[in-house]
Amino acid sequence: MRELKEINRDLELSNQNMLELLHQHLSLKAEAMEAKKEGRLPILEDQSKMDGEKRITGLKDSPYEEELQEILHTIETAGKRVGSKCLFDFNIALIGFMGAGKSTISRYLKDKLAMEEVDVDAMIVKDQNMAIKDIFAEHGEEYFRKCESEAIIRLKDCRQSVISCGGGAVIREENVTNLKKISRIVLLTAAPETILSRVKTSDERPILNGNMNVEFIKELMAERADYYRKAADIIIETDHKTMNQICEELIQALILLKEQEKK
Repeated sequence: MRELKEINRDLELSNQNMLELLHQHLSLKAEAMEAKKEGRLPILEDQSKMDGEKRITGLKDSPYEEELQEILHTIETAGKRVGSKCLFDFNIALIGFMGAGKSTISRYLKDKLAMEEVDVDAMIVKDQNMAIKDIFAEHGEEYFRKCESEAIIRLKDCRQSVISCGGGAVIREENVTNLKKISRIVLLTAAPETILSRVKTSDERPILNGNMNVEFIKELMAERADYYRKAADIIIETDHKTMNQICEELIQALILLKEQEKK
């Protein structure tokens, strides 16, 4: 059996070699993302996870398979994060009518780009220790809007985040101003019929309580339309598209916006 001193020396050398390889790996991830941007190629088509599974298969008889899988997952997440940093030096704030897909798209982007996910409504629920419908019932909409504005102010230190905003958040100009300080604002749109199909089984939409129909939704959407469009840096329609199509379109639009801002 080798002496401990010799083993520790080899461990130190192994650590250094791993760090160098990891640095090379992440540098290649960044280079690949820049190539995608330059060539206007799809951003979300990423075979890294599949390739990682192939690599780990060769070690499936290893006594350290579980630990290796965990390390591989961490490396893949870090690679996604490096890629998202190449894409954006700002947060992405999602706005739009309830049911437009903000929360769903936020989760998808979090998974694909390893960005942080922030849900403003969830922040309010946690702060107030009650559901949004109960806040409306006990304190009224104006109190809720005040909580919403306070929550958005607290996001000033957010970085590399996807921020999902409530349907009425941009009605207050101060919220738009504070979001634009740290984010690019993306308006998600959908037809009233689509909105109804997505929210009709929910009891967490206090503004629609007793008015769960296309006519009311269309009317309320019309009232908010100017607020949404004035706040938005880009607009993405979500009807009849897959989640991947929506997010790819969103990312490409933000890349173009960033390029235009540099000119």
